[in-house]
Amino acid sequence: MNLTGKTAIVTGAARGLGRSYAHKFVEMGVNVVASDVADCVETTESAYGPGKIVGTQVDVASHDSASAMAETAIEAFGGIDILVNNAALYGSLKGGRVEQIDEDEWDACMAVNVKGLWNCAKAAIPSMRARGGGSIINISSLAAVYGLPYALHYSTSKGAVIGMTRAMARELGRDWIRVNAIAPSAVLTEGTDEFFGDKKEKGMQVIAAGQSLQKNLTVDDLVGTVLYLAGDASRFVTGQTIMVDGGTIYL
Repeated sequence: MNLTGKTAIVTGAARGLGRSYAHKFVEMGVNVVASDVADCVETTESAYGPGKIVGTQVDVASHDSASAMAETAIEAFGGIDILVNNAALYGSLKGGRVEQIDEDEWDACMAVNVKGLWNCAKAAIPSMRARGGGSIINISSLAAVYGLPYALHYSTSKGAVIGMTRAMARELGRDWIRVNAIAPSAVLTEGTDEFFGDKKEKGMQVIAAGQSLQKNLTVDDLVGTVLYLAGDASRFVTGQTIMVDGGTIYL
């Protein structure tokens, strides 16, 4: 699990899971580019450890913005070894019944949650290839395989992430670029607070009750899986979707 000296890009790093991933990487001696459409100053200023961290703003739905993010990593640290595609629309989605979902919200969800991952991967792959390999970690969701009611656009987008992961893994294996996905259950973050609103307590109780391990996930429950997929401990693992869901799916 020695990641010292590697360089990682973490998208959606202004808060929540992304911030936790970025902080743990720095603790492990990884150089990190913390990226988000929001300012990442709180993430960069609160990080500590032997690694270095810089923040940059990125709109992952924009190819040019994603390319500029990759250039920031190359200029700051010489290249890219790890990409954590964490940025996604979640808490801000209104959702609703299938026929009630707003078309503009659907399009925005696909632009960020699907096209955004593709844009970031496109931007990072040339540097990984030049360095002889790398690890792309796409954050999917339990919603992709369980089916989250009243969130068809979110569930669909996260299902696309799994398909993208498998196709990328087959194509990029010749370059020793591994591509895997993580599909967590609902995690106790600001985004989950926003998504469930005043129904959060009841919603989280229902989710935990459906798990073999009946406890709601916290950010710390995801970090270990990210570190595993980022490092050489998983050097022969690619194209996989790891369910971090307390034993809900595929049990």
